[in-house]
Amino acid sequence: MQLLMEIAPLPVLLQENWLKIIMCPYQITWLHEERKLQLRSLLPKDTSVPALDYVDIPHSQIRKVTASRLLFSKQTIPHYYLTVDTCVDKLMGLRSQLNSLQESSGGKRISVNDLVIKAAALALRKVPQCNSSWTDNYIRQFNNVNINVAVQTDNGLYVPVIRDADKKGLSKIADEVKNLAQRARENSLKPEDYEGGTFTVSNLGGPFGIKQFCAIINPPQSGILAVGSAEKRVIPGSGPDDFQFASFMTITLSCDHRVIDGAVGAEWLKAFKGYIENPESMLL
Repeated sequence: MQLLMEIAPLPVLLQENWLKIIMCPYQITWLHEERKLQLRSLLPKDTSVPALDYVDIPHSQIRKVTASRLLFSKQTIPHYYLTVDTCVDKLMGLRSQLNSLQESSGGKRISVNDLVIKAAALALRKVPQCNSSWTDNYIRQFNNVNINVAVQTDNGLYVPVIRDADKKGLSKIADEVKNLAQRARENSLKPEDYEGGTFTVSNLGGPFGIKQFCAIINPPQSGILAVGSAEKRVIPGSGPDDFQFASFMTITLSCDHRVIDGAVGAEWLKAFKGYIENPESMLL
């Protein structure tokens, strides 16, 4: 295919017929040397990209299950999200006192996540609509409060369950969480260790310093709590020099809108925040 290209204004080309260019793909058959250089700069550049260096990692069984369930969740569950900040100064103080007792008695230390699990379980007892699952014919509201706890391992994500977490003490919850997390890392969990949960807690704050995130609901549950890290903030007072410091933790509740209306989700967060900011009430 021949192409006539103009390298100069039209009047000049008409006067200088020798400037007509006959081109084949990537070849100039007859042209003044200077014009050749100009035209070559207009030719297509070689844009080929070197082949990527990669390795294919086979899917593990837990990765396949996680991918399938989370894809199903996002495709079928109408998620919405509620976020609130909670002051954790009193919670950290209570934890310090409890761990002093634990150390003196030879018990395991209580983590912030253990307290979060307990607060979530009690809030579910107070607002049972959030302890439910959707079916085509009815909403199933559970009498048991079983909390799944997200545990990241080298093999993938596991969610072992703490059964009847609302009825267990913090020391018992701490023991079970540590035992189940260890077995998850050893890939030795049994089906009964992760089946039967009614609500899930995922914490990326303490282990990874994530400030805030939105978690994907673990079907067939209708809610999951995403726990962020605690950070110190300045609390302004009434005057320009009147202020104080406090530590706040950001938490986000993901809800299935088919089961949990916005006001109900807000009510649950209010109850949860009440337990976190007045942690002594969890011991009563």
